[in-house]
Amino acid sequence: MIIDIIEYQLKDGRTARIRSPKDEDIQEMLDFLYVSAGETDFLMRCPEECGRYTPESEKQRFDRVNKADNETMLLCFVEGKLAGSGQIMWSKRVKIRHRASIAVTVLREFWSQGIAARLMQELIKIAEKNPDILQIELEFVEGNTRARALYEKMGFRITGVKPDAIRLKDGALLNEYSMMRKIKRQPSALSKT
Repeated sequence: MIIDIIEYQLKDGRTARIRSPKDEDIQEMLDFLYVSAGETDFLMRCPEECGRYTPESEKQRFDRVNKADNETMLLCFVEGKLAGSGQIMWSKRVKIRHRASIAVTVLREFWSQGIAARLMQELIKIAEKNPDILQIELEFVEGNTRARALYEKMGFRITGVKPDAIRLKDGALLNEYSMMRKIKRQPSALSKT
């Protein structure tokens, strides 16, 4: 699903642009995946695992997401540099199509500028436009207090925990928490199909 370009001001006054991915973004996305994986232990990938991402695989992913009617990727650029990304997806299967899953990543140099919050707001708007979606779900890793605070500010609440779900390179085990945000809908707005 392709979205219209969104321009807005960061907290420091710079202009940010959110848009759907394009082929010209492939190499920058590969670099973004690698750099962001090395900046925190709170992502599900390590930098050395990013070798599995190739220009071909990213092109396939961009093409799939841009053509999909149940998935959207948002890229946030600041002064021409990829600063953050967000994604939302939901199943077409009848019993679970009411659940959307989202994820957001921002490079450390752009933290505290409101990028993650804006990406989250745009992803929530996408979910709210789909009458089938009744809840948005996400996960965060124990210790990621910044993410947890943002998610709670956006209306998410903890719904579960997977004990020792994450094992860091030093052997430390961390819990993974599930969160959910309900979308309030009028009964007549719900899809019957």
